[in-house]
Amino acid sequence: MSDESNRLEELLGLKRPPLAISFHDAPPKGVARIEAVAPAGCNYWKLAAEGRVFYTEASDHYNCPVGAYTHGIELPTERKEELDGLMGMMLELEYLQEEEITMIPRHAESFGVAVYAPWSLAPCEPHVVIVQGNAKQIMLLWEAARGVGIHGDGETMGRPTCAMIPAARQRGQLMTSLGCIGNRVYNELADDQLYAALPADRMAEVIKHLETVVEANRQLERFHRERLDSVSS
Repeated sequence: MSDESNRLEELLGLKRPPLAISFHDAPPKGVARIEAVAPAGCNYWKLAAEGRVFYTEASDHYNCPVGAYTHGIELPTERKEELDGLMGMMLELEYLQEEEITMIPRHAESFGVAVYAPWSLAPCEPHVVIVQGNAKQIMLLWEAARGVGIHGDGETMGRPTCAMIPAARQRGQLMTSLGCIGNRVYNELADDQLYAALPADRMAEVIKHLETVVEANRQLERFHRERLDSVSS
């Protein structure tokens, strides 16, 4: 996993390492639980990107009712009321339409624990790899995914960002996400950054094809720049 992660970072020139997320019935041996509960589930991505390896339990996600929903976590009564209130505010602001709620991807199985880590340090086989990058970097990754047949229907997701995790896992496809305002606040996501989530068991194929894609784009960029100069002159 370390070699693949390093190669992916090198090919795309990523500023943040790819993240590995996996789901288990019980904590893997040698992995410590997160020490403090984060204000949002996607905030754990930021901690993992900083090099930390840890797992979370269901209660570690209660501060983020939307994230808990996408992870298939059953909330206690008071937290469920918070989710209902938040959804109500989003509906009132016309930020969300009522018919959208049931369409949000969600983990189908019961939640045990989730393990977060930089992909290069993942203590167990991940289910999903998350890549954060700019539009060009995600473009190259999408082209590589297309080359191995996991680009899906080209759908780009938005709110909530965390829904791309169950979507990528269940569909077995790359899912791109523009992010949402909550993720951008909690994860300190720059305005020019977005995400891709990929099924981890297809990453070796994607990276192999990415090498071809990056070289092809390098040559095509040179061609188009030379052509632009020729036509302009």
